[in-house]
Amino acid sequence: MRIIYSAVCLMMFASIANVSFAQDDVLSESLVSRFKQRWSKMPKDSVDSPLIIRGAVDAYYLSGKAPLPTSFTGGVNNTFSLGMANVILSKEGKVGFVADLAFGPRAEGANGGFDADGKITTLSMIKQLYVSYSPFEALKFTLGNFSTYYGYELIDAPLNINYSTSYLFSYGPFFHTGVKANVALSDKFGVMLGVFSDTDTKIDVVKGQHLGAQLSYASGNFSAYLNYLGGRFAEETEDSPEIMNSQFDITASFQATEKLGLGFNAATRTLASDGDGDASWSGAALYAKYAFSDSFLFGLRAETINDKDGFLFGEVDNNIFALTLSGNVTIANNLRLIPELRFDSAKATGTFTSYSDEALKANSVFLLAAVYSF
Repeated sequence: MRIIYSAVCLMMFASIANVSFAQDDVLSESLVSRFKQRWSKMPKDSVDSPLIIRGAVDAYYLSGKAPLPTSFTGGVNNTFSLGMANVILSKEGKVGFVADLAFGPRAEGANGGFDADGKITTLSMIKQLYVSYSPFEALKFTLGNFSTYYGYELIDAPLNINYSTSYLFSYGPFFHTGVKANVALSDKFGVMLGVFSDTDTKIDVVKGQHLGAQLSYASGNFSAYLNYLGGRFAEETEDSPEIMNSQFDITASFQATEKLGLGFNAATRTLASDGDGDASWSGAALYAKYAFSDSFLFGLRAETINDKDGFLFGEVDNNIFALTLSGNVTIANNLRLIPELRFDSAKATGTFTSYSDEALKANSVFLLAAVYSF
């Protein structure tokens, strides 16, 4: 299921986590380290740095009353479905690059790459493709196509505790094409400034560029990120006014104990025009994970969405609450099984449509996913 808000993006504050830089041991890495800005010392030249190859494969089984209106779990009910296979080639150093190639329904839903007729092109195989340059330790420039700095969750299944994705993630930006500069202001504070083309597309359509910014803080077991993205969503025509997009997002992580990690994400998006007024939605999500052992971790996500203008689902004054319970069982050699139960409840009937075309205001789903990373 491709759930991007049609032509461009949405969301409010987030993590600076870079998809391509942490895929070895998701279960043992803390919520803090996962989202912490990575400013490692750069060598004088990257010629001698090794080529790093890593990637992942995932698939799942799903059974429920209705399809989930969130990303990447739009497979046929009561059957097995493919997720994504990706291979990441990267080189780190003063000069570096990332070529992140992905295949499968999850890749097609996340990576864009559609032609004018809506057919998939080879661009859908590119999840990330960028070069980077760090003239000195505290400054890094990135140019190309890279995963968003927004939100708590990521496209890559191995980097999430829950397999199904949140509304905040699904209706927010997945990636950006442009240039950004990350600056470490101190050991605790960092800032990112970027100029991007249209969100979630590799070919710019709407004239003008989007501005992105992030302020980050990380100290000890706590980290927080405040994000902004704004720009023109639609150009003015004879039949419609110009529409401007404004998004804010905040993400925070706290490693309470060695076994317990907590997270928070809140976001809002507004489309404003002189002709038709404003339309907006907002939401918040709480995350918790607890490691019972080295081989079993339990994850919980509680999320609420306020769709007062019917921006997402077409019903005014609609609200959604979703609760997701996920087990993470490590089998061996980076193979993880994720049994998951999810319950979604909405204020408006018809928010969900059952597999038998019945209008519902609540939905429940069970899925079992297998995720392997290397």
